[in-house]
Amino acid sequence: MYHILISGYYGFNNIGDESILRTVIDNLREKLPDVDITVLSNDPAGTAEKYGVQAAPRMSMGAILRSVWRCDLLLSGGGSLLQDATSGRSILYYLFILRLAQLLGKKTFIYSQGIGPINDPKNRRFTARVLCRADGIVVRDGASRELLLEIGVPDRLIHVTADPVIRVKKADTALGLEILRQEGCPRQPGRLTVGWAIRARKPDHAFLAEVERCVRWLWEEYGAESVLIPFFYDEDLSACEAVSEHLDGRAGCLRQKKYLSKEMLSIIGCMDVLVGVRLHSLIYAAVMGVPMIGVSYDPKVDSFLDSIHRPTSFTVSSFSLRDFQGVFRDTLARREEIRGATARALEGLIAKLDQNEELIRGIMENAK
Repeated sequence: MYHILISGYYGFNNIGDESILRTVIDNLREKLPDVDITVLSNDPAGTAEKYGVQAAPRMSMGAILRSVWRCDLLLSGGGSLLQDATSGRSILYYLFILRLAQLLGKKTFIYSQGIGPINDPKNRRFTARVLCRADGIVVRDGASRELLLEIGVPDRLIHVTADPVIRVKKADTALGLEILRQEGCPRQPGRLTVGWAIRARKPDHAFLAEVERCVRWLWEEYGAESVLIPFFYDEDLSACEAVSEHLDGRAGCLRQKKYLSKEMLSIIGCMDVLVGVRLHSLIYAAVMGVPMIGVSYDPKVDSFLDSIHRPTSFTVSSFSLRDFQGVFRDTLARREEIRGATARALEGLIAKLDQNEELIRGIMENAK
């Protein structure tokens, strides 16, 4: 039996990270025989119940030490764990756990992570030192590979695949239609519906004002309904409500509850077009066959859009009604073509992702 310990940003009800954990667990069980999985979580009881795994508190030094001691391999990922843009402490936390596992003679594996940005020179040196000792490194995009090469990680250790969430299974849109009805924004037969998965960690009045202008234009030009979707509920709801309150009923806002990944997949699947800032909202749209318009706030968004051959037309800071009008018209006119091209790109990315489990299997078999 393989004893695998998973370290990541789990147990916080972040729909993107929980989607990652679900796909990682499902694929480990599918591809590796007789695997025992433990997850370091902010909510061990909830994680254990939801995924059928063992779980330990992620901030308890004793629990971490015991979990690392009993594992054969520490899997770090996915998501954007090794970066110091949002916090200087989080990168040290994830590197500490990796280094602890190495010092205890355990195998370590980086699972489809997006690396960076890493700005502090000390963090760059520490990352290189730890990752040079890893038994396998898989990153989700070429930009992550380039950063690792830049800080001194050998090319022979690095494999590029994709974000694991692209393997999530499609959801039945009947669930999403019922949620939209309950939220007071039912789908109207024959009427275009546009979803907006926006984020604004600090209220960005210029960006939100442009979103409002775009929603008004969609209503006036196409008679289109807009639905504001707080993808990461705790952070995004205030931005969605700020836009909605100025639109005199021209846009619905999903505010009743925090929706789970299956529900969110179904909601997004009910849209005709999704305008997404959140990376995993764009991935959900791709999985559900919904043409998307990406608004970049981070290189990881650009990297994903590039991997499915969709252009990054604007960033949060450059977003404007004038540019949106041209991009939307083009997306609407070519939506069937876009659906087909996205589906073909996803097939190739999913095939690449099998490398993760193949590499893990090879590491564990060589360790016997």
